[in-house]
Amino acid sequence: MYTARRKIQKDKDAEPTEFEESVAQSLFDLENTNQELKSDLKDLYINSAVQIDVSGNRKAVVVHVPYRLRKAFRKIHVRLVRELEKKFSGKDVIVIATRRIVRPPKKGSAVQRPRSRTLTAVHDAMLEDVVYPAEIVGKRVRYRIDGSKIIKIFLDPKERNNTEYKLETFAGVYRKLSGKDVVFEYPITDA
Repeated sequence: MYTARRKIQKDKDAEPTEFEESVAQSLFDLENTNQELKSDLKDLYINSAVQIDVSGNRKAVVVHVPYRLRKAFRKIHVRLVRELEKKFSGKDVIVIATRRIVRPPKKGSAVQRPRSRTLTAVHDAMLEDVVYPAEIVGKRVRYRIDGSKIIKIFLDPKERNNTEYKLETFAGVYRKLSGKDVVFEYPITDA
């Protein structure tokens, strides 16, 4: 088990949960058995993994990866997600980079916080991670009379075949992570 243990590195030396260890073990197994992913997975590891109930009987596995390894994970994203979905049958797998939100500086403080650490920037980046490999081509915010708001996200129709069955999962995971209600659609094109 020690060998699979290097596939998960938690902050402050916290012990991984049983589910996180199973995700790390499946990554380790993929590295050893799958020849096309072997070299890409060699130096990669995860921070954490959680299982989220999306709707009804559907579940999603959200894998948090270190921010600085997100580009390496994106290179193999499609193949990795396909293999992990085989291992966790019936569950959608979503890979998200771990980002930190920093609170606004106090009045009179000379310290400036980076734009990439604001709540809005982190939530937008998280949304892009959730829908990857599809790209976001448009956003609309709809305010209802009762004051609630719904964000409509339009995804690139080129990736429709790969992502259409996951739209419900995307909305459920994003709601769980950020607390915002989103609806995913594909723009209607006049042909």
